Amino acid sequence: MDYKLLIEKAALKNAYTHDGKADVGSVMNKILGEFPEERKNAGKLAAIVKEIVAEINAMPQEQQKSVISEKYPDILVVEKKEQEHRLHDLKNVNGPVVMRMAPSPSGPLHLGHSRMAILNDEYVKRYGGRLILRIEDTNPQNIDPAAYGMIPKDLEWLGVNTTDIVIQSDRFDLYYTRAKELIRMGVAYLCSCDVNVFKDLLMKGEACPHRGLSPEANLERFQLAIDGKSTEKSPVLVIKTDIKHPNPSVRDWIAFRKISGSHPRTGTKYSFYPMMNFSVAIDDHELGLTHVIRGSDHISNTEKQKYLFRYFGWKIPEYFHYGTISIPDSILKTSIVKKGILDGTYSGWDDVRLQTIGALKRRGYQPETFRRYWIESGLREVNAEFSWDIFNSINRQIIDANADRFFFVSNPISVKISGSPAILARIPRYQGKPERGFREYRIAADSNVYISKDDLMNIKDGEKIRLKDLYNVIYRNGSFTYSETEPSREKIKIIHWCPPESSAFTVEGPDGSLDEGLLEPLAHEITGIFQFERYGFINKTSSARGIYIHN
Repeated sequence: MDYKLLIEKAALKNAYTHDGKADVGSVMNKILGEFPEERKNAGKLAAIVKEIVAEINAMPQEQQKSVISEKYPDILVVEKKEQEHRLHDLKNVNGPVVMRMAPSPSGPLHLGHSRMAILNDEYVKRYGGRLILRIEDTNPQNIDPAAYGMIPKDLEWLGVNTTDIVIQSDRFDLYYTRAKELIRMGVAYLCSCDVNVFKDLLMKGEACPHRGLSPEANLERFQLAIDGKSTEKSPVLVIKTDIKHPNPSVRDWIAFRKISGSHPRTGTKYSFYPMMNFSVAIDDHELGLTHVIRGSDHISNTEKQKYLFRYFGWKIPEYFHYGTISIPDSILKTSIVKKGILDGTYSGWDDVRLQTIGALKRRGYQPETFRRYWIESGLREVNAEFSWDIFNSINRQIIDANADRFFFVSNPISVKISGSPAILARIPRYQGKPERGFREYRIAADSNVYISKDDLMNIKDGEKIRLKDLYNVIYRNGSFTYSETEPSREKIKIIHWCPPESSAFTVEGPDGSLDEGLLEPLAHEITGIFQFERYGFINKTSSARGIYIHN
C-alpha cells in the first residue's frame, strides 16, 4: 500500500499543531496506530516518514497552511472528541470486572510481562473492579525468593494498581480439597504408570489402566501421596477428559505430581504439587475472575481448565487470547539471566544489557512509555514483533521537553584556536526556548578547546566550520584559526566542543560498551535525563558516569 498521502496528511497535521515542525515519531505512531499490520515494515516506513517530515518542516508555515487548505481542509476543523479507547471492549461485561496477572517468581518482571500487566490494568480502570496479582509459585525448582518482592515493586513503578496479592503456595489445602472432590466425582484418578508409557497411551487415544479404579481407591492413594507416604515411584493425579480429543495435549492431563526438595516459603511441608492448569483453574474461580486475557500459547491450557469449570458447574470466565509478541535483540529467559549473574556476565537483574523492568528503568525509560506502547499496539489475536524504534520514539517524546542539552565530546582532542578573542559563550539549555536559560563559559583569547577526534578526521583542509554557539574557525594545514564570531550566512558544518576545564565522563551503552570522553563543567554535579547534543539522550547517574538511552 502507498502510504505517502496518509503520511503527508499526518505530518502536516502534526506540524500545524506544533508551530510548523512535525515530529517523526509522532507521525510514525499515527500511521502504525491506524495500520498496525505495517509494523513488520516499520524500518522501510520510517525512511519514508523521515523524508516527508523533512520536506514539510522545510516549508514556511504559510506554505504548510496553504497545502492544508487545498488538500486536507478537515485538519483545520477543530472538534472536541471524546478520547477513543485503542483497546477493544471486553465481551459480556456486567458491572465491575475481576482480572489477574499471574507471573512466576523466577525473577523480576521483564518487558514482555509489562504488556500483560498494563492491559489488565487498563481494563480494570475502564470498567472498575479488582486487579489481582497472583504469584504462581507451585514449581519450587524455578523460584528466586527475591522475586516475591521485586514483582510488586516493578508493577508499582509501571503504575499498575493491584488490589489483591495472592500467593499460590499459601493455598495447598484448597487445592487438595478440590482435588478430592473431583476424585469423589469419578473424574480424577491416581496414575503410577511410567511417564513414557502414559504419554504413549494418550497419543494412541487409549486409557491408562488406573483410569477405571474406584473413587475410594483413588482417594486412599491420593492421601498417601499428599502425606508423602506413597510407595509408588512417581504418582500423578490425572483429570479425565475426552481420551479421543483431537488435541492430544488435552487428553487426560496431569493435575498433581511429586516434587522433591524444599520450597522457599513452605520448606518441605508439601511434596505433592499442583500443576499450573489445576491451580490456575481453581484460583480463577475462587477469586471470582470475570475476564482472563492471556497469550495465544495458552489456548490448549484454556481448553484443559474448562473441564474443571464444567465438572464443578462453575461459570467460565470470558477468555481472550492475544497474539504473542516477539521482542528482538532481547534477553528475557530468566534461566539465562540467572546463569549470567552467577558467572559474572551480568552485574545483576538491572544490567543495562537486559530487558527487565529494572534494567529499562535504570537506562531511563519512563513508565508512560510502556503504557502508551502497549495501548497503541492494541489487543490483537495476530502475532507481531515488538518495535524498538516506536518504543524509543514514544520515550523520546516524553523525556525530550524536560531534558536540558549539554556537550559531551567522545574521544576528545585539544585544539588551539589561534587569533580567537576572549568571549563569553552563551549556549541554550534547550534550543529555541530561551526562557530555559543558558550555559555560560568564559573562553580566553587564543584558547584551547576540546573537539571529537571523529569530527577532526572529517574536516577538510581549508574548510570553515562553526564551533556551536561560540565562533567560526578555519582549518588549514593542521591548525585552527579564528574567523568570526557571528554565525556564517553560508552553509557550514557545525560541531560541538568542550571548554578546557571539562571533566572526564563515561557513557555506558546498551550493549555494555563504554564510551570515554569529556563533559562540559555545568553538567558535572547534576544527575537525571539529559540530551548530549549530536549524541543522544543519557541518564546521568553520577558526576562521572551515565547510561545511553537512545538517540
